[in-house]
Amino acid sequence: MEGVTPAKTAVPAISPLAGEPIKRADAERLARVLKAFADPARLRLLSLIQSTPEGEASVSDLTAPLGLSQPTVSHHLRILTEAGLLEREKRGVWAYYRLVPSAITAIADLLTPPRKRATKRAR
Repeated sequence: MEGVTPAKTAVPAISPLAGEPIKRADAERLARVLKAFADPARLRLLSLIQSTPEGEASVSDLTAPLGLSQPTVSHHLRILTEAGLLEREKRGVWAYYRLVPSAITAIADLLTPPRKRATKRAR
């Protein structure tokens, strides 16, 4: 897609709960992604974007519901995009953001112990 900013931070493939030690580089990448999650405004942004009928939103769509200034919302969106949790698509003067479902699923899988993952997939 033209104008789509690709995710910059890949989520490590090995879970810290998998029973084997996580590599330092993977731990650092995972910590950056989890740090992006660890803010109430960013969690709300992810929720607001996901819940729109179109599955995407611009900064102007998000400032009023959050009660934050445009620069603050843009800052949080940049962090989420750099963490690989959002995609950014520029259309004219506006940028639209949408969740990267595979990144959200990868985080959920990483934090789910392997036995629980096997149970969920068997259903």
